[in-house]
Amino acid sequence: MHPSVEPLRRAFGERIGRTAEWCGQTTVYVQGDSLLAICEWLRDASEERYDFLVDLTAVEYRDPERPIEVVYQLRSLERGTELRLKVELAKEEPLEVDSVYRVWRAADWLEREVYDMFGITFRGHPDLRRILMWETYAEGYPLRKDFPLRGRFSRSEQVRLALGANPEAHYSMEELSIAQAYFDLPMDMRERLDRGERAAVPELEGEDEDAGRG
Repeated sequence: MHPSVEPLRRAFGERIGRTAEWCGQTTVYVQGDSLLAICEWLRDASEERYDFLVDLTAVEYRDPERPIEVVYQLRSLERGTELRLKVELAKEEPLEVDSVYRVWRAADWLEREVYDMFGITFRGHPDLRRILMWETYAEGYPLRKDFPLRGRFSRSEQVRLALGANPEAHYSMEELSIAQAYFDLPMDMRERLDRGERAAVPELEGEDEDAGRG
């Protein structure tokens, strides 16, 4: 059994649900209203120290009765162990769960992506807005099972809406300045970027060619 499962059960009792083992990964299902407390305990407890949020995503199954799962992949850099948490959200209820941004800052853009693609609201997130689709995108949530393969609107309507979007109204000046910086690059560099080329990393002067060889 994973070394964190029993300590979790002792600390949180019935708020820890079932566990699953698959391909060397342990998944622990937790109650959504206790998620923040559980995550803080996993980060701070001296025997746990899950200090790195590797990923945060969601899963919706084709079975209409199965809940949507919010998935948290955690890692303790100090101990070299990993643990997966899952929170189940019933589809007939509002899709909401507490943000873990205050526990791991890496949750910022990850929660925004899940919000954008699945329509899950993360309570307490400091800046919850779409990150892949524009703010006025009206077709819904592209990774939901009921989302049509070609979208809800015709291609011409999608183009019309995209061209009518006002990016300055939905993105910060910093984000826009980063995008604009592309056009300030020399033409040959822009062409290389468009082709997906990467520049070679220059060797450090005086670097030992055998350094790092075992």
